[in-house]
Amino acid sequence: MSRRTGWRILCVGILLIAAAIAGSAVANKGVGAGVVAESIPLVAASPDAVLRGNFGPFVRSLNDKPYGYQLVPDPVSSHKGRGADAMALVERFEVRPGDCGGDTAIDCGRDRERSELSERGDRNPQGSSYWYGWSLYIPDNFANVAPTKVALGQFHQEGSHPAWMFEIGASGYRIDNHVSDGKPNDHTLIDNAVLRGRWHDITVYAHWATSDDGVLQVWADNDLKFDYRGPTMTADKVYFKYGLYRSFVSRYQNANETDKVPAQTVYFTNVKRADSRADLSQ
Repeated sequence: MSRRTGWRILCVGILLIAAAIAGSAVANKGVGAGVVAESIPLVAASPDAVLRGNFGPFVRSLNDKPYGYQLVPDPVSSHKGRGADAMALVERFEVRPGDCGGDTAIDCGRDRERSELSERGDRNPQGSSYWYGWSLYIPDNFANVAPTKVALGQFHQEGSHPAWMFEIGASGYRIDNHVSDGKPNDHTLIDNAVLRGRWHDITVYAHWATSDDGVLQVWADNDLKFDYRGPTMTADKVYFKYGLYRSFVSRYQNANETDKVPAQTVYFTNVKRADSRADLSQ
């Protein structure tokens, strides 16, 4: 089954109705950072409507806003011929000022805002090896909120801190090492000059280990950009999160003498875990 076929099978009914309403707004208005797009229908999507290989289920993390997670038409038509498929849907994440939690609002007291999905079910234990893949689209008008830290994905550890974070910064899209102090802290995967306004494909191979036989390799648009050998975790299990997560929001507020950080929007598709690289394309 192809990735696009999986989308067609699962994204039916109300999701297709929402897609039809949202299509022209996303494609023609360039929905993105700093602009609250009133034309986007406030229809929350279910994370269960997406096939993700052998990942377990995903749930929304600390954000219950209906605009925070949606399935919408692909905002561009140039990525791998996807424009020929008028009903292809992608995952849209949006964070607006003050999006610091749902019922518990736990992020509000911790200088954070987010809209993420978090992996549940059978997570990734020590000694396991998996391939991971996702495609990422950052709009041209994605706001620069430095010095606030913005993560667009992370391998988090159960009961502990993140192990690896995928962030957007001055250099572009990068991976940040939170495991080994003796290694470089971050490494650029996609240069800022070519990051926005197009789809990028990320492939990760990980052997999860607390010992030196761990491996983490990252390909960006089929080029090997990061090849790490050493501990890849410090806890018993890791789990994947993706979407938009920004921390130290007060840094932007203080630097710009404002009480709000601009809204941001990012898109994902083809998020998947598999036992082999070949299985990522199935």
